[in-house]
Amino acid sequence: MTEFLYQYPTLYPGILLKRYKRFFADIELATGEVITAHCPNTGPMTGVYLPGNKVYVSASDNPNRKLPYTWELIEVCDTVPTWVGVNTSLPNRVVNLALMAKAIPELGAYSEIRFEVPYGQDKKSRVDFLLTGSDRPIYIEVKNTTWVQGNLALFPDTVTTRGQKHLRELTALLPEATSVMLYFINRNDCPAFAPGDSADPLYGKLLREAIALGLQVLPCRFDVSPLGIRYLGLASLKV
Repeated sequence: MTEFLYQYPTLYPGILLKRYKRFFADIELATGEVITAHCPNTGPMTGVYLPGNKVYVSASDNPNRKLPYTWELIEVCDTVPTWVGVNTSLPNRVVNLALMAKAIPELGAYSEIRFEVPYGQDKKSRVDFLLTGSDRPIYIEVKNTTWVQGNLALFPDTVTTRGQKHLRELTALLPEATSVMLYFINRNDCPAFAPGDSADPLYGKLLREAIALGLQVLPCRFDVSPLGIRYLGLASLKV
């Protein structure tokens, strides 16, 4: 099997009790201790916020942190028991590792990876990655994806004006640049991907229009487990 792109620090098992105020999660550790962990996920976590389910947390030794624990994973069972990544700070880090390893051949050739580069109208947005060294610059936006219906991964799981803006800005770069929307499917049970039309129909419309104009869509599948994260290749695109 493909080697890990990312390996977690030491993780501690527990049971999710509740999430509140967006950034807080009460978790009962296997020891019986109840802790409040940082929830590094600002979204609604549709289908993956499941009190009573198994979770894993990491621990920081930084004495200045108010919450030493971070919620990293939750186990769900839409079709089969599956670990889902909760920490939304990880996808960009993992994609960077994949880019460094040239693990996504669909991107073609590039020699330089830049981060958070200003772009868009009046340069007020920042693209997640800009790859250079080929005939055209490659602009990449990364979207964490955890919502599913059956074994179909969906994005978004709520109305996202920010996501709509990114689609418009990536489309405006065409055809002078290569524009890429990379969906980071943060679970291994989804062989296919589609826009989440029922959550945000405008996003789905903009995505289809962008594809027709040349936007490259990469629904990237990842195997997520308490051991680490592996890249599995692309899901099939259902638009």
